[in-house]
Amino acid sequence: MPISIENALRDAAHLLAEHQSPSPRIDASVLLCHVLDKPSSYLYTWSDKVLTEQECDAFNALVARRQLGEPVAYIIGYRDFWSLRLNVEPSTLIPRPDTERLVELALERLSPDASAVLDLGTGTGAIALSIASERKDVQVMGVDLRSEAVALAERNQLENGITNAHFKQSSWFDNVPAQTFSMIVSNPPYIDPEDPHLSQGDVRFEPKSALIADDHGLADIRHICQQSPSFLAQDGWLLIEHGYDQGEPVRTIFSDAGFVDVETLHDYAGLDRVTLGRFAN
Repeated sequence: MPISIENALRDAAHLLAEHQSPSPRIDASVLLCHVLDKPSSYLYTWSDKVLTEQECDAFNALVARRQLGEPVAYIIGYRDFWSLRLNVEPSTLIPRPDTERLVELALERLSPDASAVLDLGTGTGAIALSIASERKDVQVMGVDLRSEAVALAERNQLENGITNAHFKQSSWFDNVPAQTFSMIVSNPPYIDPEDPHLSQGDVRFEPKSALIADDHGLADIRHICQQSPSFLAQDGWLLIEHGYDQGEPVRTIFSDAGFVDVETLHDYAGLDRVTLGRFAN
């Protein structure tokens, strides 16, 4: 039976709401835009346009996947982040809007004469490529434990036309060359393995190795803080994204590692999200 864009969106949003999607109308719109290969404005400008049978079938198939809880970004294969369109795969975390706050804070503190930035646990390359896109005078290195993540970050670099970034496989600092960086940034695993949210929502589909860390989610943050001074230039900054309730212990970890000017800053929802500190000999 023929159906218009408006009615297809209404029906899909209703189905997704029944399956506890947190944003059913947005999810339905993104999926239909993907099927039609059109911007979101098209859905409202041409809301009475009737979908073809093929378009209906393709849309319904994607909605069915979302009903089962699969993240929209994995379904369509990409996520817009900062000014970039990034390919995503189930082997990496989906870049979140809150991580744009980390990019914003990094750019604010990256000095005019900065030469190199290191992104630890780069995943899709979101942080590294965003910084590189804004500071073409700076060389950005992104590292990740998983070879498939490195390959994905390199693909995103190529498709976004960024030339001042490169990626390599490394468990944190293990394969990082002996050099100093003006800044180190990271969105490491920081969720407690016992956190009940791991069995809810989109995170059910994301790689647990990129989400959880021992010691109530603080183990990797502690390792990064302890090792970073060996790779930071004088007065270089370390910025780490973490959980909304981890600000106080993360500040202590920074201070214990010798960082000064340590502070925790909020994300766009007003929650603790990024702790930073400056390394001074």
